[in-house]
Amino acid sequence: MEALFHAMERSQVCVGIDPHASLLAAWRLPDTADGAREFSLGVVDELAGSVAALKPQSAFYERFGSAGIAILEEPLALARARGVFTILDVKRGDIGSTMGAYADAYLRPGAPLEADAITVSPFLGPGSLAPAVTLARKHAKGVFALCLTSNPDGPVVQHATIAGSHGGSGSSVARAICEWATSENSVAPTVGLVIGATVGDAVVRNGLDLVGSGAAILAPGLGAQGAQARDLPAVFGTAVPQVLGSISRAILQRGPGNMAQAVAEFEVRAP
Repeated sequence: MEALFHAMERSQVCVGIDPHASLLAAWRLPDTADGAREFSLGVVDELAGSVAALKPQSAFYERFGSAGIAILEEPLALARARGVFTILDVKRGDIGSTMGAYADAYLRPGAPLEADAITVSPFLGPGSLAPAVTLARKHAKGVFALCLTSNPDGPVVQHATIAGSHGGSGSSVARAICEWATSENSVAPTVGLVIGATVGDAVVRNGLDLVGSGAAILAPGLGAQGAQARDLPAVFGTAVPQVLGSISRAILQRGPGNMAQAVAEFEVRAP
């Protein structure tokens, strides 16, 4: 993840690549795998020099079946050739050899769907992600673990208190995930956290030490979900320099030739 922190010295914006039907229509492209291909390559081509990272959302390719998965390989490869950090948004979470197979699919150098990092779900227990963390660390890649998400019912699980080895009695699930990330990052910076830009004071209420975690923080919710760059200091405090603001529709809907200029409107600024 050191490559990402280096890129964040230039920009703290991550743009999602989401070939949603409505966006393809806005670009006057067909809602097909070919349309998704032209859209995706156009985003990479225009934004590779303007952002810290690009984040293809796997689901919008999977909906086209095998043709869509084949298309997903292309923006990942082009971004790698352009030197831009890629986060593949797949939110995988499983145990044992299955988690290992997911890691091999996305984090192994030379894999057709190779990315620099992936999103993962730790809700089978953070230890279940060990195969992905181990492979990511071996190849200087990363994983972003869901921690405090922006969906309205996320707090039902993430704010729940637990008793156990991660955080002790009375700690929340989110705090346990953050403390696990801290432990993993003490070896090498490998684990990032997904914390929504719209979670309000949840970081403080859950007692998360984000600065001490050494984690890059992927913060979705900018733009269409209502958050603005100016809101981030209130959510993340002194951890703002670690925040990678993630935005999709508000940039993508501007269309070809207009996206790079729009990135500056969502640039993260430290307080």
